[in-house]
Amino acid sequence: MAEVTLYHWEPNANSGKPMLALMEKGVPFDSHYIDMLNFDQHRPEYLAINPQGTIPAMTHGDKVLVESTAIMEYVNECFEGPDLMPADARDRWRVRWWMKFMDQWLAPSFSMIGWSVFIGPVVRQRDPAELEAAIERIPMPERRVSWRKAIYGTFSEAEIAESQRRVAMGIAMLEKELGKREWLGSDSYSLADINGFNLAYAIPLSQPELSNDELTPNLLRWLRAIYARKAVKDCWALGRTDMVKRVTILEQERI
Repeated sequence: MAEVTLYHWEPNANSGKPMLALMEKGVPFDSHYIDMLNFDQHRPEYLAINPQGTIPAMTHGDKVLVESTAIMEYVNECFEGPDLMPADARDRWRVRWWMKFMDQWLAPSFSMIGWSVFIGPVVRQRDPAELEAAIERIPMPERRVSWRKAIYGTFSEAEIAESQRRVAMGIAMLEKELGKREWLGSDSYSLADINGFNLAYAIPLSQPELSNDELTPNLLRWLRAIYARKAVKDCWALGRTDMVKRVTILEQERI
């Protein structure tokens, strides 16, 4: 049995970040799949690991770690393997700046759009009483509010419009930054690239009018370079839903 166990959903977004960091570092881990759409993260077995009921979570020996970006930094600092943080102080600042931007600015907007278009309609096909019971099991009140809005698609037009504005702005910012260097945070592959890829991998699929080889060549070059890495392929092989097929758009020579 590996010393590390990772509790995760699909290999994208928050779950994908520590998954890919572990694989890039060459750290063996036990993969414990949590079916988020089946609300496994709110069942007693998982709440015993993470009482907040959020995923991912990682155990390392007797330590329990939560919050995906913080887990990535822990993995990089704790284990041998390629260093995923640059040596230069300003580059480290830039890596952390982009990770915070992704986590606090872009991720909520992508999540809102994704739940409205893809996930919410699928989940709503379940028995209403079952859904309400699942929502009531969520330990944090503010998370219950968020899940209810996501499941029933009650985001306002203003909220959706603001999310779309933020996504468009984020795409433009990524394109500009990736015109300055090969990788997002520095001249070397880093946690910023892992963080960014697991959020932005499907931009050419979900936002084709904003991101394609003609409009955003730097962004597409960056996404394809990350997707070509062996660790990324191994990471995405752990997916169990049709969501993993979305990343294959990056196999196209031109989008």
